[in-house]
Amino acid sequence: MADDVPKGSGESETSESLKAFGEVLKAFRKRAGLTQEQFAPRVGYSVPMVASIEQGRRVPSKKFVDKAEEVLDAFGVIRAAAKHLTRRAGLAKWFEEWAELEPLAVTLYTFESRLVPGLLQTPAYARTLFEKQIPAMGDDKIESNLVTRMERASILTDHPETIYSFIIEEHALRRQVASAEVMRGQIDHILALGERRNIDIQVMPQSRGHHSGLDGPLRLLETHENAWHAYCEGQETGQLFSDPKVVSILQQRYARMRAQALSVEASVGLLREIRGAL
Repeated sequence: MADDVPKGSGESETSESLKAFGEVLKAFRKRAGLTQEQFAPRVGYSVPMVASIEQGRRVPSKKFVDKAEEVLDAFGVIRAAAKHLTRRAGLAKWFEEWAELEPLAVTLYTFESRLVPGLLQTPAYARTLFEKQIPAMGDDKIESNLVTRMERASILTDHPETIYSFIIEEHALRRQVASAEVMRGQIDHILALGERRNIDIQVMPQSRGHHSGLDGPLRLLETHENAWHAYCEGQETGQLFSDPKVVSILQQRYARMRAQALSVEASVGLLREIRGAL
């Protein structure tokens, strides 16, 4: 399964430790006399992200922990509490580093050739993927993964200043992995997101023979410090790249794909055609 789904993982979830850390963070925030709205910009994260961490639904990054410790003058307690956290529930271990970078992006590019990209998935589409996952998941794990994926997807609306680009293979959009109703809803969701001025969605048509993305899915992002990172994923593995030479090669490929794919306007027409055929 694409993106952030743990495959075959028998690790226990860490909801109790996450909740405990969230309570510690909240206590020190209130001690400092700060609301979530006042605290979030001081640590460089969004209010929804802070709320998710305090509610025990997201594992904080090291950067968040260090900044919170500094801002709240927490006597080392926040750092100590963070040591008891393990991997984030609902994310594959190899995907965690990339997931921590996503909310920090000022530019985020995604090419996907297998399925609808995770950031664009509707709850119904994502749920179908989780329910058909091998090995099978229990109901609690499905719900946990679904919450995590939808929280990730919230960056598209929580960060309107970030520039997002998506290139999706046409066959990935035509593959009916769920019911016709779910697929229509998924296409409608993509079309609606594409109307946002900071989101470009392009389709790589089946009529295009060779193109620069045949080596597989690819993600690129730029941070506020103008550092670029790339991420590539296969079955049971994923790799984060920060070497400028490697990232440059992948940037060149993505730039060529943007020229090889249909224009944003033509992609809208094809998406509507795909929806009409369902």
